[in-house]
Amino acid sequence: MEKEYAIRIKDVTKMYKLYPGNKARFLDTFGLAGKRRLYTPHYALNNVNLDIFKGETVGIIGTNGSGKSTLLKIITGVLNATEGEVEVNGRISALLELGAGFNMEYNGIENVYLNGTMIGFSKKEIDEKLPAILEFAGIGDYVYQPVKTYSSGMFVRLAFAVAINIDPEILIVDEALSVGDVFFQSKCYHKFEEFKKAGKTIIFVSHDLGSVVKYCDRVMVLNNGVKLKEGDPAEMIDVYKRVLVGQYPANGESTEAAGSVAPENTNEGTLEYGTKEAHITACYITDDHGLKTNAIIKGSEFTVHLEIFFEEKVEKPIFAFSIKDVKGTEITGTNTMFERAFTEDVEAGKTVTVSFTQKMDLQGGEYLLSFGVTGFHLDDFTVYHRLYNALSVSVISEKNTVGYYDMNSKIEIDVK
Repeated sequence: MEKEYAIRIKDVTKMYKLYPGNKARFLDTFGLAGKRRLYTPHYALNNVNLDIFKGETVGIIGTNGSGKSTLLKIITGVLNATEGEVEVNGRISALLELGAGFNMEYNGIENVYLNGTMIGFSKKEIDEKLPAILEFAGIGDYVYQPVKTYSSGMFVRLAFAVAINIDPEILIVDEALSVGDVFFQSKCYHKFEEFKKAGKTIIFVSHDLGSVVKYCDRVMVLNNGVKLKEGDPAEMIDVYKRVLVGQYPANGESTEAAGSVAPENTNEGTLEYGTKEAHITACYITDDHGLKTNAIIKGSEFTVHLEIFFEEKVEKPIFAFSIKDVKGTEITGTNTMFERAFTEDVEAGKTVTVSFTQKMDLQGGEYLLSFGVTGFHLDDFTVYHRLYNALSVSVISEKNTVGYYDMNSKIEIDVK
């Protein structure tokens, strides 16, 4: 049976004219520039093609400024493409920027009717859907207050409740769920599951790569307005990780073969101190493919790398790293003394490279890595160099359990 199209995106380009000043804009707008081009073209999207079939959940990922939101606005008719066309087969409900389609002076109830009317529902149809919308939003009597008084969490609850309960054939969600609390997010994702089972089409844009892996059937990667690739979610996340560290240019050819070095993903404002007889010159993470990254898929192997230059001779230095959550709670870590991996002196002028390889069993989320080179000088513990919160790492997970670590439990159930 041939699949039916929900959306067809054909050779879509969106170009903006960037002017050096208002005079150039004025001359160009009124045709007074002659044959001169007074603007610099900026392509938010450049010849993008994508077919989305009915019943699919398709993810769109990319760095900020890659063109994701521009593409969604063209699909929903908020923007017009400069070139190309979009065919839509089905009623769309879109949850784009926080506040899009809402009147800040209206209360929650009035905005529900406003949004429903814009989509094409009659007052009677909205009346029938209103109880389900209010129950899903769960914001109580605040629905009678102007939405300009809402917190961002309350706002997204109401906006998503409207989008999800008006029975759309195509649902488009752009990052909005990152504002809601964890319980509301869980409720929304459960609704996603219901939509998928009902054969609805979902376009999902998110930096939450764990959710992308879990819910999407296919993923497209955008970079600087160009479609790099589309395919299996896990494979596309690998592509995205290479984009993040500069190893996947727009032409799709890896820079690794040319011998280029990816930029270090170190954090600005890293705290450091130490006597500096030895100092850390580089620190980075690689994934199970050996690629530098700051995103690791849960359950895969990853390696923490350190390079240390020794200004002076140091007896039996100890190399260490630790992992904290974003609140500063130290979760785990190790060093070469614990691991009994290195007990030699290092002479002045030498560079030592250290790698720690392990399986990533932390829950999905954001973490910070710190590093240290220490030792004992004349029986006194000495810090030669220590870097706090030097690297950030995102753990991508499609299954999170309780606490910091996954126990990787194997469950057997016998019913008699």
